[in-house]
Amino acid sequence: MKFEKSCGAIVYRKNRSQIELLLIKNRYGGHWSFPKGHVEGQETEIQTALREVKEETGIDINIQKGFRQMVEYYPKPNIRKQVVYFLGEAKTTQFKRQEEEISRIIWTEIHKAYHMVTFKNDRDLISIAMQNLQKGCSE
Repeated sequence: MKFEKSCGAIVYRKNRSQIELLLIKNRYGGHWSFPKGHVEGQETEIQTALREVKEETGIDINIQKGFRQMVEYYPKPNIRKQVVYFLGEAKTTQFKRQEEEISRIIWTEIHKAYHMVTFKNDRDLISIAMQNLQKGCSE
């Protein structure tokens, strides 16, 4: 069995009193999700997530401490894929789409994002991110 590892981030911004997430639409699969990509060379998970978010969206992020979620699935027979996600606050909100891989990028309110993402794993990640962000707001 072949093993693949990717890292990415759930990118958010605070817009007035609400939290918005950055969603990307994959050009090939047509699914809504989060920026992510394969680990290259000796990169750490965080380095990969920062690079992939920047490459796919043009946005720099600050990784939030204490949030690291892992998802595993089998995209094809005999391929096990592991994706590690971090929670990242956008330093800027203007995005620039990586046209080869991404057909659309949007900022959308976190509750709408929950219903827009294609996969259950991503809905679960949004739920965990919401809890984390609400906890952070109340501290």
